[in-house]
Amino acid sequence: MEAESKENILVVGYIMKPSRKEDFAKRGAFPSHPTQNGLIFLPLNFELPISSQLQQVDVLLHKATDEIVDVKMSSSSEFVDKIEYTKGMQDLQRYTESHPECCVIDPFPNIYPVLDRLRIQQILFGLENLCIKSCYRIRGPRFLKVNSFEEPNLEHRLFEAKLSFPNIVKPQVACGVAVAHSMAIVFNIEQYKGLNVPLPAVVQVSQELWGLLIKIATLMGLPEACDLKPILFDSLKSLPIDKKNQQVEDGVSSAGIQQLDLELVTDAANWLRSVLNLTIFGFDVVIQEATGDHVIVDLNYLPSFKEVPDDVAIPAFWEAIKWRFKSEREVEFATDSNFTANYSHRLFIVYLNLGRFLNSKTVIPSLFGCGCERFL
Repeated sequence: MEAESKENILVVGYIMKPSRKEDFAKRGAFPSHPTQNGLIFLPLNFELPISSQLQQVDVLLHKATDEIVDVKMSSSSEFVDKIEYTKGMQDLQRYTESHPECCVIDPFPNIYPVLDRLRIQQILFGLENLCIKSCYRIRGPRFLKVNSFEEPNLEHRLFEAKLSFPNIVKPQVACGVAVAHSMAIVFNIEQYKGLNVPLPAVVQVSQELWGLLIKIATLMGLPEACDLKPILFDSLKSLPIDKKNQQVEDGVSSAGIQQLDLELVTDAANWLRSVLNLTIFGFDVVIQEATGDHVIVDLNYLPSFKEVPDDVAIPAFWEAIKWRFKSEREVEFATDSNFTANYSHRLFIVYLNLGRFLNSKTVIPSLFGCGCERFL
């Protein structure tokens, strides 16, 4: 493909935390010279007036969750007035609101659902209608919102929600602040007393999070438990594992892959994209060994694609940015046959086997290499 002519070059301004910026840059994602599809990347910073910098760009790419100072959670699940950003991100948000012609990847309201684990669960209810043609179901995990670990009827509520032990307990706020990743695995009702997990929280059945994990466009870890005491952990850091039993039998892995309903996962990706209206997002699917259920256990926006080869992931990343810009100006680009004919969404899939509970005592994690690319 020949490089775009100068008049068709788009300048993409990007802002995110330094470590993320460095990671993308090392992989060649942010070149200062034109890409083959006509993009030039310009780093933005909050040390200079953001409005003057944004006047130089056609597209704004941001990771707003890197600039969250605080999220005030309550019984309500509406985040709009409860997110406190840094001053720089507040200035950027005001600029985009007053300049609707600026192409933003992605608009701030579009990312609010992925900040809230409860809202994510509510969205996943809509997947039920996708299971009609498949012999498997794709769904969210069973869950319960908890405002207090001391409430007297907690055990009854867990029973009514069909949440058998062990449970995994997560803060309702999903990202942007450190406490979002402070979680626990709880093995009996007594361990809820004084549990050090931020409230409100979302409780799930931990067994639903083990098995063959399908990472769609993102690779974030899940917890591993190694004994029967309540386990507190940070989901962004290394987790306890049983190093004596790290291998999973090949039969388990192969069976899991054979159960993957790629069409069902593809339909779910298309449906989530239409609901969320996010340009680049990721989700994790765990395949249940007993039922074949495809359980979506995590959802996030602007993932890194770290496990996808750079020569595949980076050009797809550039195309997604170009597609978003053109889609917002579809009237202007209505005669651009290359856009309508040649662009296709991409779904990247990486398989991991995170193991399962053995006698409710040990989880055996294992990583095996099996990746593929799917066009939507």
